[in-house]
Amino acid sequence: MFPTPIEKTSRQWQLTYQAILPFALIVWLLPLIAVAMFSIKPDADFTNGNYWGLPSSFEAFNNYGRVFFESNMPRYLVNSLLITIPTVIGAVALSCMAGFALGVYRFKGNLFIFFMFIAGNFVPFQILMVPVRDMTINMNLYDTKTGLVLFHVAFQAGFCTLFMRNFIRALPFPLIEAARVEGVAEWRIFWFVVLPLMKPALAALAVLIFTFIWNDYFWAVVLTQGPDAQPVTAGITEFNSQFRAAYHLMSAGSIVAALPPVAMFFLMQKHFIAGLTLGAVK
Repeated sequence: MFPTPIEKTSRQWQLTYQAILPFALIVWLLPLIAVAMFSIKPDADFTNGNYWGLPSSFEAFNNYGRVFFESNMPRYLVNSLLITIPTVIGAVALSCMAGFALGVYRFKGNLFIFFMFIAGNFVPFQILMVPVRDMTINMNLYDTKTGLVLFHVAFQAGFCTLFMRNFIRALPFPLIEAARVEGVAEWRIFWFVVLPLMKPALAALAVLIFTFIWNDYFWAVVLTQGPDAQPVTAGITEFNSQFRAAYHLMSAGSIVAALPPVAMFFLMQKHFIAGLTLGAVK
């Protein structure tokens, strides 16, 4: 049912695996390597058709300098932070409370409410594009960071509630019963008993949602249209000119845009892995 661990396979297969692994890694990283190479090339290389060769001159400092000092990239990065951080806090906070209610209390309609939380995850975003855009216009939230934050919180709450509810249901319920016997209020049980046990799950969920929201492009284009509210994923298109895209600047901007979620993952790696594997073994 489960694949055999590589250390328990034959010596021939282990050698084959070790030979294939670097090749698979290079194929996996090839797009990122190409973008990194493009970001240090001069504009003339693209004009002359030197797409995949070595750079004719090293222009990393010039390209990245133009991205930071001759464009709106700093503003787009700030916009992304102002959109992503409140979304992570709002979605995780709501899902913790909803997950606690759905995971701890047994009442009629529990499964129906839980289903309503996650039903939106099964609806393709493209179907919702027009009604969501019209709704944000009618509420005067179109092309605002607030509108994008509220939208992301609403849509991420379903997945986050699914994650938190299942995690809370796996916690030892006798701890909650013991606190109730001692007369502890329900909100204090949530805050002082359940929430401390959820720290690994909170860290894992925060990293996932941060990555999802930071890398979102579809809704950033649909709900915003200017440097005052656009996040970095949509702002990179600023480097497109009327007749030809500035690929070297777009590549440099893409590398800059990819750094925050990568840094977030490595900073939270220990807690992220702990949150994903907690409960996997007894």
